[in-house]
Amino acid sequence: MSKKIYVGNMNYNTDDTSLKNLFSEYGEVLSARVIFDRMTGKSKGFGFVEMENDNEANAAITALNGKEILGRNLRVNEAMEKPRN
Repeated sequence: MSKKIYVGNMNYNTDDTSLKNLFSEYGEVLSARVIFDRMTGKSKGFGFVEMENDNEANAAITALNGKEILGRNLRVNEAMEKPRN
């Protein structure tokens, strides 16, 4: 079962590839996506990573939460499903 991870407070120059590379140090990354504003095309400063293995995902969360990357202290935790109306 895969685990989806929320990554916040990212540097606005972070792209999907660099996000995937950062998390790949801890295990297999199924997907990594930075969220962009539809109107401006600029990063919103957060994204999501999906990892195959729960233990590897938990290790990444523990290691990267609060870690400074490109001048910003990341906020990393398990993503919560947003209720849809």
